[in-house]
Amino acid sequence: MSLLTRRAALALAAGALATPALATSALAQSGFPSRPIRMIVPWAAGGTTDVQMRAFCEAAARHLGQPVIVENRAGAGGVLGPQALVNEKPDGYTLSQMPISVFRYPQMVDKPPFNTLRDFTWVSHLTGYLFGVVVRADAPWKSFDEFLAAARQKPGSINYGTPGVGTSLHLTMEQIAGQRGIEWTHVPFRGFSENVTALLGGQIHALADSSGWAEMVKDGRLRLLVTWGPERAKRFPETPNLKELGIDIVSTSPYGVAGPKGMDPAVVRVLDEAFRKAVNDPQHIAILDRYDMPVIYMGPEEYKAFAERTWSEEKAMIDRLNLRI
Repeated sequence: MSLLTRRAALALAAGALATPALATSALAQSGFPSRPIRMIVPWAAGGTTDVQMRAFCEAAARHLGQPVIVENRAGAGGVLGPQALVNEKPDGYTLSQMPISVFRYPQMVDKPPFNTLRDFTWVSHLTGYLFGVVVRADAPWKSFDEFLAAARQKPGSINYGTPGVGTSLHLTMEQIAGQRGIEWTHVPFRGFSENVTALLGGQIHALADSSGWAEMVKDGRLRLLVTWGPERAKRFPETPNLKELGIDIVSTSPYGVAGPKGMDPAVVRVLDEAFRKAVNDPQHIAILDRYDMPVIYMGPEEYKAFAERTWSEEKAMIDRLNLRI
């Protein structure tokens, strides 16, 4: 056999050995997705996250060439979507929005429904919320300081609603109470719609939630007392944030999208490329602007590192506050 023939044979053999891996990657890139993708949103329809995720999924569908269908699974502080991923195939066709509660809830219960650092494939990080506390327009409190003073004067007499136990809204309100020596009553709901209905109906005194309240504040039905971001909200420059009131807390609850553990890296790349474009799509940006939400994009590796870091940070807070459910 000539030297040239031997080289050709070796090249052919090497190509044959590499073919399965290359074929798998090529198949994932060219054949995925071939049917609609299901996106679980673990919050009630009509709230900030639902509206944002629907706009995001519409944009993602245009880049993927397949529908991305939202499925709402509200309740349990936002962990029902991530919990559902544990029993799904890691084929990229079932994904979930991943709220900050996925890093908290398992550390506050005796029997966690999933292992946050082992049971998911982190795909793309997307954004974070503008949070705030609102009351009815006819409420007696004109400022957050007045609201806190009323709660301090009559311990246990003031109640507030949030989207659930263990959410950023719940924990931040309790952190505020701890810093100011306040006792108030937490009333959990399954989502913003139930929360604001209870507020407007007089069943609760205040609502701590993401900026689904914005339009009702603008039209005078609700009064915004404080926001929780690092700066004042662009659309509500007259409202102070917590730090301005001497409460050293910033809470934005960033989130992204993940799938079941063991997803093909090539499939993850296809999804992440589409999601990176979708999060910056003008129609999606318009929704983010409506709710004063920033783009906080991270790819799979950066998002995974963020998840590991957040788990450690949340554990330290939960241990310090001795939080249990």
